[in-house]
This record gives sequence, C-alpha cells and structure tokens, in this order.
Amino acid sequence: MKIKNVVKVMNFQALLKMDKALKDAEKYRNVGKEITDILSRIMYNKNLILDKKILIPDKNKPKLNIYIANDYGFCGNFNSSISRQIKKDLDCYKIIIGKKINYRDDKILLKINKDDFFKRFVEIERCIDEAIISQNYSEINVYYNHFYSLTSFEFVKIQLFPVEFKGEYYEGEDFVMETNVDQILGSLMTFYICYELKMCESISYAAENVLRSQITSSALDKIKEREEEMKHEEIKSKKEKSILKSVENFKKLL
Repeated sequence: MKIKNVVKVMNFQALLKMDKALKDAEKYRNVGKEITDILSRIMYNKNLILDKKILIPDKNKPKLNIYIANDYGFCGNFNSSISRQIKKDLDCYKIIIGKKINYRDDKILLKINKDDFFKRFVEIERCIDEAIISQNYSEINVYYNHFYSLTSFEFVKIQLFPVEFKGEYYEGEDFVMETNVDQILGSLMTFYICYELKMCESISYAAENVLRSQITSSALDKIKEREEEMKHEEIKSKKEKSILKSVENFKKLL
C-alpha cells in the first residue's frame, strides 16, 4: 500500500510539472513569434539582400548542435536518443545539457547539468553570441524530445540558424542605418535563438514528465493487477480452509 501511494504521488507530480512546463513554453513561444516577425522583415527585405547586408552563413563551415537531455530517473530511453545523435555528429561542435550524457571530445564548447540550465544560461548565451558574431558555423541546431500530447513525444531537430523563414521578399520598405547592421542582426539573432532554446527546454521538460507519467501509470496498473491476484489468492485460500474445515467436521461426525 505504501508503494502504491508513493507511485500515485509521483504520477501526480509528473502531471503537475508537465502542465507548468507547457505554460512556460507558451510564454517563450509568444515572444519568439514576435522576434521572428521582426527578423523576417529585415532578413527578407529586398534592399538589404541586394546590398548584401544580411547574415549569410558559409555552408562549408561546421555545425553547432545543442542537445537537451534529462538529469533525473525513469528517463533512460529519453536520453538514449540524445546519446545516439551526439555519437553520429562527430564533426559538429556541441553544447550538451544533461549530466547523464557521458560523452567527451574536443568539440564540446559547454556541458552543463539540466538543473543548471537557467542558472548558467548566460554561458549558453555567450556561446551563441560568439557563434553569430564570428560566423564560424554553417548552422546552429537544437535536438530535444518534443511534447505532443499526454501520451506522446518525439525526438526532433530544429534549425535555429540560419532561420528558415517562409514567405516572400518585403518590398517598398527601407531602413535608415546609423550603426553596424551586422551587429543589430547578430544581437536580434542571439536573442531569438536564446528564447527558442528556453522554449525547447520547457517543452522537453514536459516530454520528460509524459514519460514519467506513462511509467508510473504502468506501475500503478501492475500494482492493481498484483492486488487483484493477491485478493484472488486470499479468497482461494479461505475457500480451501473452509472446505478443509468442513471435511474435518464431517470426519468427526463419522
């Protein structure tokens, strides 16, 4: 009974944490949409494109990948997708979030615990800002487990840079440039990527708790099955004792 109560509490906590994470993700998503709109109006501005004043990465340069894993228990399968992807990305530079990812190479720029994501986020931001300013990478991607519903999540990749906007060129608009346009675009891009990362971390956290909820729900089902088996065995034992007692009483009468 004590184990069942503990599992019930764990299941309830997983659902609460999932709900909070989704609300946090929505908050970041709203800001991200606004930044995306601003960036799209600049990046797709025909005049800036003609003047070659937009951030265009060199496709021959390496990629920078960010991996968001999990630090807690009940998430072995959750982290296995991350580990497999990291081992595939031998030529990519890496930022790894999650202490349970046991991987080392000379291309890891930063590795932090999942619990320290927000405490040490300034370090992540510094890496991103340097990556944008130096233009040392052809792409910046994030890999994480994406929440879809109370019963499903999926390991996904999102390209954060260059931003894949869908739309047409903005015409009839021009900008008065009184400063370095690369610096403005770089700051906006860093701001955008950082908000996207915070959103992905929250969605990933929701996905973690979907898995925990599934595991604890399965455990509760097994506990219930075991309780029913024990109850059946108890009833069977009582019947056998009752029959044995009746037989003994009958023998005495003889």
